[in-house]
Amino acid sequence: MSTVVDEALAMPVEKRAELANLLLQSLNPANTEIEQAWAKEAEARLAAYQSGQLKAVDARQSLEQIRSRLK
Repeated sequence: MSTVVDEALAMPVEKRAELANLLLQSLNPANTEIEQAWAKEAEARLAAYQSGQLKAVDARQSLEQIRSRLK
């Protein structure tokens, strides 16, 4: 196994990152149905924001509101 590791470490950073991503994906295979649902939701939220139907909320303000509700 050290030969594989040595070869990987000799690769350029971009290729190592690509390899690391592929290895991580192999440990936790993607659920395409869930990913497609989240992509559809993200697109719908972006469209609503762009059309003015949805307002952006500052993350800090949003977290403060959540924390105050949990107390």
